[in-house]
Amino acid sequence: QVQLVESGGGLVQPGGSLRLSCAASGFPFSSYVMSWYRQAPGKERELVASISAISSSTTYADSVKGRFTISRDNGKKKVYLQMSSLKPEDTAVYYCSVLRSSTRYWGQGTQVTVSS
Repeated sequence: QVQLVESGGGLVQPGGSLRLSCAASGFPFSSYVMSWYRQAPGKERELVASISAISSSTTYADSVKGRFTISRDNGKKKVYLQMSSLKPEDTAVYYCSVLRSSTRYWGQGTQVTVSS
């Protein structure tokens, strides 16, 4: 059974940093692309960043390029999202996700609020 558990969200001032973590279980973690999505109030869920299984190549939404960094630790079965230079528009619930056997799985999400 696929399980994804996010942590690390919170309230941060504009310009600040946060590191999100996602602990995965129930599937061969090192074989799958892992992604972070976010959903702001009244908006659709959007892809923030992805990291490949083996080469750890990464892709980012234009809105976060240069500010966010996705990484993974296959030994610990964790994926991370380091967020820097945070802006109020980064406020959202952030979700860890994996696509396996044509089904996209989600964690419960962690709230990130950027406000002074």
